[in-house]
Amino acid sequence: MNFGYTTPFTMAIEISRREVEGIVVCSLNGSISAGDSAGAVRALIDELKEAGQVRAVIDLKHVDFIDSTGLGALILAHSTLKNSGGALKLAHLSKRHIELLVITKLSTVFELFNDESDAVNSFFPNRYIQPFDILNFIQKK
Repeated sequence: MNFGYTTPFTMAIEISRREVEGIVVCSLNGSISAGDSAGAVRALIDELKEAGQVRAVIDLKHVDFIDSTGLGALILAHSTLKNSGGALKLAHLSKRHIELLVITKLSTVFELFNDESDAVNSFFPNRYIQPFDILNFIQKK
């Protein structure tokens, strides 16, 4: 299912979502910033919560920019799903995303994963996952 949220002047963000083993994987394309795109993320999480789909992965592979309002939307998404008995995991972070999360100390709040499969597998306690190593990630880039 694809959701495109746009303003009259620019494309803010495109969100597609699919289910993998009962986990909702949301792929974002664009920027998460003040205005429609942060609102679209909040609306997405509200829809998931209302549908009882409280275990989700947000794939940031095609997100080129996150501002403070976008960070706020991600924090609200994390809190909303956690308070509903679920969890939100982030996957495919760029070096810029990692730096932003480290500087704001949000890397201690979010569970971060190299890819979608590790993020999905993290919901299943008996599955092996490759832990995300921030220092190793930054040294490679």
